[in-house]
Amino acid sequence: MTKSQTLQVIEKVKLSHIEQMEKIDLMLRGVSVENPTTVSKTKCEFGEWLYGQNSAFIANILGAQFYEQLDREHEAWHVEYAKIYALLFQKKQEGFFTKVFSSNKPDTLAIDKAKTYYMELESTTKQLLKILEKSTRRISAINASKFL
Repeated sequence: MTKSQTLQVIEKVKLSHIEQMEKIDLMLRGVSVENPTTVSKTKCEFGEWLYGQNSAFIANILGAQFYEQLDREHEAWHVEYAKIYALLFQKKQEGFFTKVFSSNKPDTLAIDKAKTYYMELESTTKQLLKILEKSTRRISAINASKFL
């Protein structure tokens, strides 16, 4: 990846996480969302970039400290998000009558609990975006000859 491509990808993954937060906020307000964010840290757009075929290059360019920070914060984001996902999307074991007479929407208690987790997710997102901003500044300062 060139320096310019690397900076573009970082901007793209930042926007991706902002969009994921907007999507989760919509879900918490009762709006039906197609294709909810994946729980897997390696399957989302950010994870595909961070852990994909260019991961060694990214780790080398950013340095071990930045790469490890990104990994930790990204993983923390998915751990927090998994709690919300479980409340909003995973079906509980139900009996026959519950299945027949209930809707697919989560109950009010589950939504309230998910909103609490969302506040933690917002904090984790801010930290992740902060590290991405630092990474952008770091990459901007690196000579273009260090890139592919």
